[in-house]
Amino acid sequence: MSKEALAWPKGHRVAVVVSVLLETWSEGKSPTYFPRTTPLPPGSRDVAGINWSQFGGNEGIWRLSRNLNDLAIPATLFCNGRSCEVWPEAVSAFAKAGHDVAGHGYLQDQTLFSMNADRERETIKKTLDLIEKTAGKRPTGWVTPIYGWSENTLEYLAEAKLAWCSDALDATVPYWRATKAGKMLMIPWSDFVDNRTLRASPKVYFEVYKEMFDYLHACEPGALMNLGVHSHFGGRPAMTAVFRQILEYFRSQKDVWFAHHHEVAKWVTEQGFDNTSYTARFSK
Repeated sequence: MSKEALAWPKGHRVAVVVSVLLETWSEGKSPTYFPRTTPLPPGSRDVAGINWSQFGGNEGIWRLSRNLNDLAIPATLFCNGRSCEVWPEAVSAFAKAGHDVAGHGYLQDQTLFSMNADRERETIKKTLDLIEKTAGKRPTGWVTPIYGWSENTLEYLAEAKLAWCSDALDATVPYWRATKAGKMLMIPWSDFVDNRTLRASPKVYFEVYKEMFDYLHACEPGALMNLGVHSHFGGRPAMTAVFRQILEYFRSQKDVWFAHHHEVAKWVTEQGFDNTSYTARFSK
């Protein structure tokens, strides 16, 4: 097999990875997105927004896990370190159900690019330590909250012995990045997560992923789909109903590989794929 010809196990045409997020904000803070349409006066404490953001750990993560388990589909939980402290039972139960848990910073509203090198390294280590303690296994991968990585984040993640990272918005399939501490496999992030439909119909979520899947399955063998869902929004019944419909649709199709992120990373590494660019895949 050519090391440039990205292909999935057993001839599967599309790999599907499911990314579930469990996020926690700083004390007194809340998400910048919210169903409210009336802006609050500047400087107001958004008590309702804080309450809304806590749905994920209270209920959403449990509902998403239940549906994933019903359909026997693996997922990766991207978890803030603080989420392990606030909702340890939820994180532990998700891991015990056979899913993976990856790092997602300590707090959702922290940006790594605003930290000095020591603090960034400490934040990464603290997050990984908390997840290992709560989930029972040290993470092998990472995605940075709010796309807030620094120029050195990948190097620090490689120093921490992580194998893969989803801080990638510049491709649709896994590829390698070199760092001073070793190479890192980049597994692209989702193009269209559930909060994009916040003030629209949840059906849009299904339509986007169905059309994208149909195109990739028909035209681009070796494709990857990263289905992203937040537990505090996508874990609500109106959204979970559509999330389940997407998974059921994917399951009804042929030649689909449902995998954990770490399984994708292991496959790409073991097969020796070293150039997965679009031109390498389809221009010959």
